[in-house]
Amino acid sequence: MATVELQTQGLGSRIPDITCLSCSDLQNAAAGSFASAFATLVLCPTELVKCRLQAMHEMKLSGKILQGHNTVWSVVKGVLQKDGPLGFYRGLSSTLLRELPGYFLFFGGYELSRTFFSFGRPKEELGPVALMFSGGFGGICLWSAVYPIDCIKSRIQVLSMAGKQAGFMGTFVTVFQKEGVFALYSGLKPTLIRAFPANGALFLAYEYSRKLMMNQFDTY
Repeated sequence: MATVELQTQGLGSRIPDITCLSCSDLQNAAAGSFASAFATLVLCPTELVKCRLQAMHEMKLSGKILQGHNTVWSVVKGVLQKDGPLGFYRGLSSTLLRELPGYFLFFGGYELSRTFFSFGRPKEELGPVALMFSGGFGGICLWSAVYPIDCIKSRIQVLSMAGKQAGFMGTFVTVFQKEGVFALYSGLKPTLIRAFPANGALFLAYEYSRKLMMNQFDTY
């Protein structure tokens, strides 16, 4: 969110008589997309650890690994020993491919929804229900579009445990040929059910905390 604010400030400053509050929906969407490139550098390592932990949990249930080998530290240590620090960036290009268009739609959907609910009023006057719905709509736009990319990204990060490196297109073709197109959307429904309230609460907290802090700064 902080990076998005900086990007909207930058976009507004490049156009005369425009502030960040009056950036267009397209400009806000572009700012969100650009900011996601920086978020990718943090997300890729954490998601790699998360995906491997989930896979190792299934392996533990089937008796393929011993108790205690499926902890965060064991995954981190294994990556460092086998691949070094750069090993945490397996699937970086896939993560970036997901984040750039995904967050364009995320912030674009949020801003378009806010524009719809504002009815000509300033967006800053919207109430909590409109803000939560707009945030939820943004989350639906994000995951509906990029879920297949996320599926491929997760498979790349898990398969890299065994040293398999097929790349994005190679993994995509393998999944498509062996499991069909619907495998790319496995788990989409619960993701969308989670995305709506989660992102609605996210943007509600963001907008109200932003207003609170701006009011505090105005008093000084």
